Amino acid sequence: MADAHPLVRLETFALIAVGGFAGSNLRFFAMGLIPDVPSIVLVNAVGSAVLAFLVYEADYANRLTARTRLVFTTGVLSSLTTYSTFALQTALAARPLALGGIVAANYGLGLAGVLVGRLLARRLGVPRPTGGETT
Repeated sequence: MADAHPLVRLETFALIAVGGFAGSNLRFFAMGLIPDVPSIVLVNAVGSAVLAFLVYEADYANRLTARTRLVFTTGVLSSLTTYSTFALQTALAARPLALGGIVAANYGLGLAGVLVGRLLARRLGVPRPTGGETT
């Protein structure tokens, strides 16, 4: 896609921007429904699962276009998930147990999300020999 026509690249940038708008607003919405730390754990875990699904979907089924995956991974999910807020919440944790819980929950549930996303993608098809995408 690097050598695509400038208007196609502009359209992709616009789609990523719309996805970013959606992802950041979904995170803001989640933070309004439940307290800050659990909401960030939730969006990071869900984002990890969806990202894994999209990446592994390229390996197993390849039903989505590369551009669709790009819009969702770079647009929606990069704005939905947040390493910076996770890091800040960890640094501001008043008790060592809270600090450990925040780290364990984000990494543990994030990894679990990746495994769930991969499992769901595997149900769509069989691995392709090309190795898929890493976006």
